[in-house]
Amino acid sequence: MTEQVEEFETGRYLYCVVAVDDRDGDSDDSFSMSGIDGEPVTVLTENGVGAVVQGCESPYDTDDLETVRDWLLTHQEVVDTAGQTFGTPLPFRFDTILKGDDERVRAWITDQQDTLERHLAEFEGHWEYRVGVAWDEEQVRDELESEDEELADLRERIDDSEEGTAFLLEKQYDTRIRDLRQARKEALTNRLREELSPLAREFDVLDSSSGVLGDGSSDEVVQVAFLAHEERETNIGEVLDDIAADPGVEVRFTGPWPPYSFAPELEA
Repeated sequence: MTEQVEEFETGRYLYCVVAVDDRDGDSDDSFSMSGIDGEPVTVLTENGVGAVVQGCESPYDTDDLETVRDWLLTHQEVVDTAGQTFGTPLPFRFDTILKGDDERVRAWITDQQDTLERHLAEFEGHWEYRVGVAWDEEQVRDELESEDEELADLRERIDDSEEGTAFLLEKQYDTRIRDLRQARKEALTNRLREELSPLAREFDVLDSSSGVLGDGSSDEVVQVAFLAHEERETNIGEVLDDIAADPGVEVRFTGPWPPYSFAPELEA
C-alpha cells in the first residue's frame, strides 16, 4: 500500500546540476523540454551553476509500476539532454525535491556553490560507459571440454556408463564445467579491468544479468561500468575491438552517459 504522500504549496523537482556559461542570467532559454507528467523543465542559474528543475506540489509516488517506469525514463531523458546541452551533469536521485520556489533553488545553489563548482570541474568531460560481454555457450563448453582433461575424461566415462552411473557422472561434469566457466568469466573480467582501467578514472564490475543478446545463442556474462574522459573513447574502442575479435565473443558498448554510477550524491 502506498504511504500517504506529503503535499506542499510550492516545490521544485531537481534533475541535475550543470555548469552554464552565462553567469548573469537567471535561466537558460536554449534548454526547453517537458519533464515528468509533461511539466515544463527550466534551468535556474546562479553564478555559473545551473539547476535543471520543474515545479511540483508533492513527491512522485504510486503503486503503478508502469507509471514509475515512465517517470524514471523521463528523469533520465532530461538528465541526458542536459548533458548534451551543457556538458557533464551531476544527476540527482529520482524524486529529489526542494520545497520552495525558484529563489529557494538559487539560495541552495549559493549555499552549495563551492562544493558544486568543485564537482563540476572534477567531472568535466568525463562520462559513464558500460560494457557487456557475451559468449556462445555451446562454443565455450566445447572449448572447455577440449582443454580440460578431467572434463574430457568425465564425458568419455558418461558415454560408456549405464544410466545410474551416468547420472552421477553428469552431476560431476556439470559441477566441473560450472567451475571452469566461472574461472573463464573471472579471467575475462580481469582482462577488462587490466586493459580499461588505465583509460578510466573509476571502474566498477556490475552484477551480470542472464539476459540473452542477439539471436539467443549467447548470454551476457560480464558487465562493467567505468568513468572516462571523452577523449579516451577511441582508445577504449580499440581495446574492445580486440576482445570482440575472440571467437564466439560479443561485446556491447554503450555511452557516453551522465555519470549516474560515479557522481557524488547531491542532497537538497
